[in-house]
Amino acid sequence: MQSEEVNVEMQEMPQQGSSQRVPTDVEARRQGNQAPRERSCTEIFCIALSYLLVIVTFPVSICMCIKIVQEYQRAVVFRLGRLIPEVKGPGIFFIIPCIDNFLNIDLRVVSYNVPSQEILSRDSVTVSVDAVVYFKVFDPITSVVGVENATESTKLLAQTTLRTILGTHTLSEILSAREKISADMKISLDEATEPWGIKVERVELRDVRLPSQMQRAMAAEAEATRDAGAKIIAAEGELKASAALAQAATVISQCEGAMQLRYLHTLNAISSEKTNTIIFPFPMEILSGMNSNAPKVGSANFPAQEMIQAALSSIQRQEPAGASRM
Repeated sequence: MQSEEVNVEMQEMPQQGSSQRVPTDVEARRQGNQAPRERSCTEIFCIALSYLLVIVTFPVSICMCIKIVQEYQRAVVFRLGRLIPEVKGPGIFFIIPCIDNFLNIDLRVVSYNVPSQEILSRDSVTVSVDAVVYFKVFDPITSVVGVENATESTKLLAQTTLRTILGTHTLSEILSAREKISADMKISLDEATEPWGIKVERVELRDVRLPSQMQRAMAAEAEATRDAGAKIIAAEGELKASAALAQAATVISQCEGAMQLRYLHTLNAISSEKTNTIIFPFPMEILSGMNSNAPKVGSANFPAQEMIQAALSSIQRQEPAGASRM
């Protein structure tokens, strides 16, 4: 068990060292800048002369010695071209005229609107992409000493990274996986700009524009897909309706009067509008089960059948009388 714990610790130590690699380099650079160095005679003479001038021109020289830095700024001071490791600010700080030079570094988050980039995706589709990058300076000394113009370098790197990362994705991935692409861009930019003293806070894909021909093609594809889905839904509805009709036909076929009732119900529905002329044919099925003379013994007739039989018998009585007159 002890040997396994030792192996686990040995595996975790390189990972911790790799994750702290960049901060260690920055700290080493700072320690090198903060290391004491010997001043030359010329440098000592210039500093002494500057102090003498300040004393001689006092209190006028105070206006040149006192500087103010805002809360969101830091001042990086160079004395005779050499960097002073300590960052000045915020508030009031003093410099030596004629030999000290300082740069104000803004620590606020800067939003950079990446210009529209024409990008060829992995599936050979040309798209125009706009992005927004938010970054800030977290190490003023490194941002001044390590790179000529940290802000402009970060902006150019954002354009290049946007082209590189989007070129490895297809059009569908660019349109549907924006959050993942933004996270990948942030990680890539952050790793590249950390040695410059720049921290990338956020990256967002603002807009993705397609060529007009591609938009028409995608619209036609979407329309065809929807038409196919509508036809499938209509076919499924007809299938269910046919099954219901077949079941209804089976039920109707089991009863002799069901078709007649359905027929009368249809006529009632048509006559409700009162805009059509209805020709009501007399159904012969009613007479099919009747005998012209009399009903069978033991058979029960409906009232409609009895009325029809009475009408037929009266007609038969009138026919002989008319024949005798002739």
